[in-house]
Amino acid sequence: MNETKKTILLVEDDVMLSELVREYLEKQDYRVLVEYRGDSAANRIFDDDDKPDMVILDLMLPGKDGLSICRDVRSNYKGPILILTAREDDMDQVAGLELGADDYVKKPVAPRVLLARIRALFRRAKTSLSEDHLSSGQKIGFGTLLVDMASRTVTLAGEPIEISTMEFDLLWFLASEPGKVLDREILYQSVKGREYDGLDRSMDVAISRLRKKLNDNPDQPFRIKTVWGSGYLFVADAWGSEED
Repeated sequence: MNETKKTILLVEDDVMLSELVREYLEKQDYRVLVEYRGDSAANRIFDDDDKPDMVILDLMLPGKDGLSICRDVRSNYKGPILILTAREDDMDQVAGLELGADDYVKKPVAPRVLLARIRALFRRAKTSLSEDHLSSGQKIGFGTLLVDMASRTVTLAGEPIEISTMEFDLLWFLASEPGKVLDREILYQSVKGREYDGLDRSMDVAISRLRKKLNDNPDQPFRIKTVWGSGYLFVADAWGSEED
C-alpha cells in the first residue's frame, strides 16, 4: 500500500452509493474507509490507528444524523469535513457550515464534481493559498488578534479561538490585505480553489461565523465589514491593544 495516499472516511448508509464512491475514489489513488452508521462515526473519525485525512458525511444516517456528528467532532477533528445532502432546502447546507463543515455537495453528485471538491479541500488543508499570502511560520497580528500560520491557530486577547479550515484560510486572506475591499469572487477562488457559481452560500456563512467568534457586531460589524456590492473589508485598527 502506498503510505502517501490520503485516507477518506465516507459515512454513508446507502451501500450501493458507498461502493460506487469508494471504487471511484480508489481509482484516483485515495484510500477509502466506509462507515454505514452515524452512531459509530465518531469512533472511526478518532481511531488513532486509522485516522482519516478527510470525512465525507451524509446527513441522513441511522443512529445519529450527520449534523450532530459534525457538531460533536468539529472541535477535535482538524481535517476537512464534506457534507453530502439529498435535500434541496438550503437550511441543511447552512446548518452544516455553521457547525464547522468545510464544504457541501448535493446528491446525486457526478463523481468528477465530488473529486474536484475533495481535491480543493485537500489543497486548502495544505494551506495552498497564493505564495503572496502564505509563508510557513508567518504570523499576522493586529492589537489583541494573532493569526499563526505555522500552527494554524487564532487567539484573541490571549484566548484561543476554535476555528475551521475554511474560516482560518478566509481570515488569513482577509488579514493579509487589511484596509482593502476583497470581492466575493476573489475570496471564493483564493479560499475554496474554484470559481464562484453565484449560488454557494458557504462564504457568507463563514464570514458570519468568524464575526461571532471574533466578537464582531453581527448587526453592525466593525472588524470584518461588508461593503455592499463590492465585498468584505478587514479593519486593522478594530482589535484593541494588549494594554486594553
